[in-house]
Amino acid sequence: MRRLLLALLLSSVAFAQAGPRTNSDLLVSTQWLAAHLSDPKLVIVHVGSARDYGNGHIPGARLLTGDRIASSDAPGTELLPDAQLKSNLEAIGISDDSRVVIYTPDWQPSATRLFFTLEYLGFTHAAMLDGGYEAWLAEKRPTSTEPPKVTPGSLTIHPHPELVVKMDAVKQLVGEAHSGMLLIDSRPLRRYRAGHLPGAKPMFWEMNLANADALAQMLKKPEELRKMYEAAGAAPGDKIVSYCEVGLQASYTYFIARYLGYDAAMYDGSYSEWSAARQPTVRGDNPR
Repeated sequence: MRRLLLALLLSSVAFAQAGPRTNSDLLVSTQWLAAHLSDPKLVIVHVGSARDYGNGHIPGARLLTGDRIASSDAPGTELLPDAQLKSNLEAIGISDDSRVVIYTPDWQPSATRLFFTLEYLGFTHAAMLDGGYEAWLAEKRPTSTEPPKVTPGSLTIHPHPELVVKMDAVKQLVGEAHSGMLLIDSRPLRRYRAGHLPGAKPMFWEMNLANADALAQMLKKPEELRKMYEAAGAAPGDKIVSYCEVGLQASYTYFIARYLGYDAAMYDGSYSEWSAARQPTVRGDNPR
């Protein structure tokens, strides 16, 4: 019995030291997607414009434009009302038992914004397509210009407001250093230097990509990503809170944090809301 207890103790210590585990099911390859195109539970979502969708998309993909998941009426980008989100997602066939794969032909943060929205609603069966539409085309896989026939879905939502950090909470976060919390600025370094929230660490979302060309859209290996976030100050058990200009680039950091197994949340109002409210900012390379 003592040996068993000792073994359990040692294994738990080893697990804690190993840190968060990669959530590999949050990312699918083009090979995986090609092999599952006929799966009746699969819902492929093309996030972009109607024009781009009409020019070509992955067979079976349903179109979702950005205004169907977020509003730009506020200083930053904000979530639409829960009931409206539910209706818009059901309209493209998403149900409780769906397996959702997201991609965009354009700017990756517009796709991760949908991933964030689904997790906010309590939907946990979504993944990003590694490499996106660019990789699909580069591999000469089939495309379509015709929309699929869609049966409306039935989605039960369980909103998680704790994933959306509000300004009052951010004020407390930036007031002083907090152990267990890491604030990440997902914007380009020039924007960080021009003004950032006190205590925020710079991590431009494109730094997560394997290629300097953002159109490549392939992620770095998990171990490379983890080293980056650890270098920025992330420790096992930490919560990563991301922000950007209007709540789009920050959603990419949110996705990466979740992919790496960290607890994550997003300041949706982001720098636009913060600066409009004349809250304190810091210029230059230093967090404070």
